[in-house]
Amino acid sequence: MADWQVPQYEDIDIPFPTNSTKAQSSTGQLADEAAQEENLREKRGERLWRVLDERHITAIALTGTIGNGLFLGSGQSIAVAGPGGAVLSYVLIGTVISSVISCLGEMTALMPVNAPMMEFPRRFVDTGVGCAVGWMYWFAYVISAASQIVAASNAVKFQYDDGQTSLIWTTGEDVNPAVWISVFLVVVIIINMFPVKYFGESQYVFGSIKIIFITLLIVMMVILETMQPRADSYYQQPVGTRYWDSPYAFFNSVYQVKDSAGNVQREITGGAGRFLGVWTICVHAMFAYAGMDMITIPAAESRTLGDPETMKLATRKISLRIITLYTLAVLTGTFLVATNNPFINGGGTSVGEHSIFIIAVVQAGIPAAAHFFNAMFLFSALTSAATNLYVSSRILYSLALLDQTGPEFITRRLRQCYSGVPIRAVFASAAMMLLGYMGTSGGPGQRLSEISDNCTVSYLILYIMICATYLCFFRALQETREGANISQAHAARLNRDDSRYPYKSHGQWLKACYGMVSCVILLLFNGIVAFLETPFDSRKFVASYISIPVFLLLILCYKLWRHGFVISEWGPERSNDLGNCTQTPDELRRGKLDFPDDGITLNNFRAFFYWIWVWLK
Repeated sequence: MADWQVPQYEDIDIPFPTNSTKAQSSTGQLADEAAQEENLREKRGERLWRVLDERHITAIALTGTIGNGLFLGSGQSIAVAGPGGAVLSYVLIGTVISSVISCLGEMTALMPVNAPMMEFPRRFVDTGVGCAVGWMYWFAYVISAASQIVAASNAVKFQYDDGQTSLIWTTGEDVNPAVWISVFLVVVIIINMFPVKYFGESQYVFGSIKIIFITLLIVMMVILETMQPRADSYYQQPVGTRYWDSPYAFFNSVYQVKDSAGNVQREITGGAGRFLGVWTICVHAMFAYAGMDMITIPAAESRTLGDPETMKLATRKISLRIITLYTLAVLTGTFLVATNNPFINGGGTSVGEHSIFIIAVVQAGIPAAAHFFNAMFLFSALTSAATNLYVSSRILYSLALLDQTGPEFITRRLRQCYSGVPIRAVFASAAMMLLGYMGTSGGPGQRLSEISDNCTVSYLILYIMICATYLCFFRALQETREGANISQAHAARLNRDDSRYPYKSHGQWLKACYGMVSCVILLLFNGIVAFLETPFDSRKFVASYISIPVFLLLILCYKLWRHGFVISEWGPERSNDLGNCTQTPDELRRGKLDFPDDGITLNNFRAFFYWIWVWLK
C-alpha cells in the first residue's frame, strides 16, 4: 500500500530545478539535462521519454479538443436556443472553461509535476480525492475516445437528401458500423504505439490541419453570407442577417420537450422556453470544449516543462485559440441556417445531415464541399480519438506509479514501457473503448448522445475539483509564505506579485470561485430534461448523474483501503507541499512584446515578428 504522503515520481525524474539550485538554473541547463537523458534512454523499462517540445504539447491539446462536438453539435445548438442563444452559450461556457484551465496552468507552471490533475488534489485537498479524480479522469477520456470512434463510424455513413440535393457515401452505407468501429479502433491503437516523438509530430500535423480547416471554414461562411448567390443555390439574394430577423428570432422562445424517439411531447414558451434552450446548449457546449485540460498531461514526456514559460504560453494559447475559433464558427454558421431547418431539428437519416456547415454549403450550391467537410469531420473524430487514448493511457500509467491500479502483478505490468510508450496501459485503455460498440444500436447518434452526456458529467466533476484544488493551493501559498520557518528566497518564489512568478492570471481567486460555482450548477441541473419528459425518463437521468455516486464511491473505497473501518481516520489527508517551485530565469518573459530600441529599427522589427511567432507556433 502506498503511503499517503506525496510521491516524488523518481521513475519519471522531471527535470526542474530544486530549491537549492534555483539560482543557477537556466533554460540552457534544462536543455543539457534533456540531452543527457536522451543518451540514457532504455528501450524497455518503467520510464517515459522526455522528447516533446512546447509546440507538441499545445498540438496534443488542440487535436484532442477539436473533435466533432463543434461540427455536429452546433446544429442542435441553433435549433434549441436560436442563433443568439447558441453563440451566447459558447461564450459563457468559454469563460468557465478558461477560468478552470488557468487554475490548472498556474499550479503546473509553479510546480511542474507528473499528472497534475491527480497530484494537486492529493497535495492540497485529500489523497482519496486525488485517487478518485485519477480514475474519473481516466474513465472520462476512455469514454470520450469511444464516443469519437462512434462519431467517426457515423461520419462514414454519410447521406444527405433534402429532396433537391442527394449525396451519399455508398461504402459507408453498405458496411456494418461495427466494422468501421473495429477498423478505426485498430488505427487509433497503432498511432499510439509509435514512440512519443513521432506521436507528437503527428499531433502537430493533425492540430495544424484542424486549425487551418476551422479558420477556412469561418472565412467560407462569411463569404457565403455576403456573396451574390450562385445560379444553383437555394436562394436568390445574399443571406445576410435573414435568419436573425423576423419571422425568426435572436433567441428561440419555444422549447420542445422530446422523448427518446424524437417525438415532441409538449412545448414550453416565453422566458422559460428561452432559458431552457440556452441552458441545454450550455451543457452541450461543455462537451465541445472538454479536453483543453489535457494541456498538462504530457508533463513526464516534455523536455521543456522545467521552463515555466512553457506552461504559461501553452495554457493561454489553447484557451485563446479554441474559444475564439469555436465562437466564430458558431457565429458565422448561424447566419446561413434557419432555426426551423428540419435536419438540425432531428430530421435526416445520417449524423452528417445535422451539421450546419454541410447544410450551408449544400444550400449555397456547392455540394462537393459537403463531401470534403464530412471527410474532415471523419478525420477530426479519428485523430481526437487517438489523442484521447494517449491521454487515458498516461493517466493509467500514472495511477500505476501511485500503486492505485490493484494487485502488484497488474500494477507492475502497467508501469512497463517500450521505447518510452506504456504499451500495456494503452491496450488496457483501448479495451475499455470497446464500449463504442454501444453506438451501433439505436437511432443515428442516439447512443453517442448518451455516452457524451455521461462523459460531460465526469468532466464537470473534474473541473470542480480543479477549482477547489486551486483555492486550497492559494490558501497554502499564503500560509507558507507567511510562516516563520521559511527562508526569504523561498518566500519570494511563492509571491504571486513577484515579476519572476511563472504564471499569474489577474483575479485568479475569483476565477476559481466562478469556475467552481458554474460547474456545480451545471452538474446539478444538467439532467433537467429527464424531469420534463412524460413519463420520467430514467435512462437520461442515470446518464446525467451516475458519475456523481461513482466519484463518491471511489473516495469511499480509497478510505476503506487505506484505513479500513476506522472512520475517525477518514479525515482530510494532504501535505500542502509547495516544494520544487520554479521561477523564470529573468524578468524578460516570452510572449510579452518588448521593443529593445526607440523608434523604428531592425531590432524592433525582429522583436515584433518573434513575438508573433511565439504566439502562432
